Amino acid sequence: MRRAVVCLCLVLAGCIDLYENISSVDIADIKKRGKLLALTSYGPNSYFLYKGQALGYEYELLSKLAEDIGVKLEIVVVRDADEITYMLNSGAGDIVAANIAVTKKRAQTVQFTEHLTLTRQVLVQRARGYKPKPDSKEWIPIRNTVDLIGKKVHVREGSSYYLRLKNLSEEIGGDIEIETVPGTEITEDLIKKVSTGEIDYTVADENTALINQAYYPGIDVETAISFPQRIAWIVRNRSPELLSTVNDWIKKMKTTDSYALIYNRYYRDPRLYRERVASEFFSTSGGRVSPFDAVFKKAAQQYKMDWTLLAAVAYQESRFDPNARSWSGAQGVMQLMQPTAVEFGAPNAFKPDDNILAGTKYLIYLDERWKKDISDPDERLRFVLASYNAGMAHVDDARKLASKYGKNENKWADNVELFILALSKPEFFNDPVVQYGYLRGEEPYNYVRQILERQEHYKKFVK
Repeated sequence: MRRAVVCLCLVLAGCIDLYENISSVDIADIKKRGKLLALTSYGPNSYFLYKGQALGYEYELLSKLAEDIGVKLEIVVVRDADEITYMLNSGAGDIVAANIAVTKKRAQTVQFTEHLTLTRQVLVQRARGYKPKPDSKEWIPIRNTVDLIGKKVHVREGSSYYLRLKNLSEEIGGDIEIETVPGTEITEDLIKKVSTGEIDYTVADENTALINQAYYPGIDVETAISFPQRIAWIVRNRSPELLSTVNDWIKKMKTTDSYALIYNRYYRDPRLYRERVASEFFSTSGGRVSPFDAVFKKAAQQYKMDWTLLAAVAYQESRFDPNARSWSGAQGVMQLMQPTAVEFGAPNAFKPDDNILAGTKYLIYLDERWKKDISDPDERLRFVLASYNAGMAHVDDARKLASKYGKNENKWADNVELFILALSKPEFFNDPVVQYGYLRGEEPYNYVRQILERQEHYKKFVK
């Protein structure tokens, strides 16, 4: 623990060459690994969960970056923003995407990519006349930064806001009382405290301030305290090829309609943010994944399962819609075919509690059926999910093909999953070992991956 603290101090102080174990993982290593590790933080700019779906301006861009360089994206959530540089340099991640402004001090220890957006720092304070409490004093917003002399402003010490306030104190010739908060307290938390009257002032970048103002109409974000700044991602000094790759990608991406759609979704329509934050299914305020969390938890406890898996399956199947009905006749939250629903105890498949419990029982049934062939529970889960989507018969056909072509019939990744895909091709679905013919294999292939990825997102957000 002491060594970690010392190393962190060295990194933050810019003494990076004194630490001998800085990672040198670069783009070739990332492609070989097959995974891009992205360090980020919770918040509406970067990464959050809404109605069961992982979202965020930077998360969506990271997903496209990973897809374009041919690897998977793995999100590593940093709960203490003051540790993010240390974690990058020690190899816990390959890239930092956490709504960070480019500063000269930070650039001494890391490399910034091409900027994603431009913003400026603004003072977050209460709006004129707004009274969070009946006995609150009449509030007059500051418009001249000189009037910040003697005022208390709450920010994180390791943030660019702290540095800006220190410099602003010099510029205006008087002391601003800077109250620092722990790195675990995010900007959105401080903005909320301004709105409730718990604190008087904080600082945020303008994009963050504006989308929060959509939900907290009692705050004022008109007073700028900086010139425009660049928001960019960060990579290690020892990852030059990664930097080059990301820079080329950002330059190209920013010219596309896809980028414009992502940007507008988060920054041009404050109504959407207000709707998200007001929802109990917004991860950073409501803390719920779905309307049926309690039902998932009850069923999972009864059958000794992880409830986030049930939630991930339900989202994939119905987006938590209890009235969903597919073209094939599958019904309800867990999208059960009527015979399956009846067999496992849900004669009315549109009753959410019964449907979820029946879907849970069906998953347990599939797990028991595969247990005789596949002992490892993590490996077996992939076969269970594929069977839930496509049926055991088609999965067994894919296993037979895998065995015939020299692959491991009891391993999913890069083995049986390849032949699930192959079942859409005549030369494979007409093979003599195949009993049940054609399957649109891309659906179960993606189904398994997407559910497991979604479950990992849920685990990051729920307790």
